[in-house]
Amino acid sequence: MKNALKLLLFVLACYISHSQAWQPSSQSTVADVKPVTDKAHNEWLKRRFSKQHQQLIPIVAVADMFFSCNQARKVDSGNYKLSYLIDEMDTNTLAEKLGHCLGTDTMQSEVALNFGLYGCFHQQLAHLPSADREKKMQLVKQAIASLSHEERKKSFTQCVTEQSIHYLK
Repeated sequence: MKNALKLLLFVLACYISHSQAWQPSSQSTVADVKPVTDKAHNEWLKRRFSKQHQQLIPIVAVADMFFSCNQARKVDSGNYKLSYLIDEMDTNTLAEKLGHCLGTDTMQSEVALNFGLYGCFHQQLAHLPSADREKKMQLVKQAIASLSHEERKKSFTQCVTEQSIHYLK
């Protein structure tokens, strides 16, 4: 199980490191290139927008759960993008849609947690070409299947926290 958690965190780390860049200033030469890390920027965003970030995390979590639940169970005819669910859909409507999709499963259930992880990693891997994304999602599914409930909760919390930073930018 520890290896599966490491694999899941590795996939997340690959996403985070992929988004780090070397960016020159507007009139610089190659020698003047300075590293700009998303990690430092994300920490600044967390401090600057802490209240908004804390309010956004549950919305992102519910959106991830509904997104994957609806893809699997197809209870809603809408083909929603995660960005729409997070940025535009009324939060009460989103919560109702998730409740309807989950049916007898609760938000604290194993099923809902797995839907949340799938949705979060779907978003985290969206920048990859389709074939690469599918391969990584297979790794994510394998890792999720072998993790304990607590390890999956930890992974979901970390993934949603990082994902919600994207919506502060």
